[in-house]
Amino acid sequence: MHGTIQPVSRLVEAFARLPGIGPKSAQRLTFYLLRAPVEASRELADALIQMRENVIFCSLCFNITSEDPCDACTDARRDRSIICVVEEPLDVLALERTRGYRGLYHVLHGALSPIEGIGPDDLKITPLLARLRDGTVKEVILATNPNVEGDTTAQYLTQLIRPLGISTSRIARGLPVGGDLEYADEVTLAQAMENRRMV
Repeated sequence: MHGTIQPVSRLVEAFARLPGIGPKSAQRLTFYLLRAPVEASRELADALIQMRENVIFCSLCFNITSEDPCDACTDARRDRSIICVVEEPLDVLALERTRGYRGLYHVLHGALSPIEGIGPDDLKITPLLARLRDGTVKEVILATNPNVEGDTTAQYLTQLIRPLGISTSRIARGLPVGGDLEYADEVTLAQAMENRRMV
């Protein structure tokens, strides 16, 4: 009996390790796949393998991509004088949905959080500063999340960027405090970008 249940409990435990998935949700997902046609499980497994094998980080902006450099970094139609700094790749997807921003991006892969032990060396800050030193960029838009960690990160980056003579702006507070860019609707996000303020 133990041998037949072990694969099920192993999948429940694997789902439960994912962010936002508690034990009950992990069980529901597992039993859904158990009852679904076998193709559903194969598609999920194949999608996971393809993602791990084919998705990499852009060596310039650190966004997720299947080719390096990514589409945004190689698009000649984009305004190379503006870089929008975000916390996570999902934030880039959210901003791209607005269709209003046509500059470049830089993904930090997190935000400063002393409580969680995340300092400047844990983020992609050094590569950002390297990108800013060639004189092409005239404005950096800080689009970190409107929470304590996002604000702390934005303030820290402003102190580093200001001596380079590059203007720095912060997206407007149209976003709810404590919210995440990735969950914002397109109109709110577009207005937050349009009404950004200099810092």
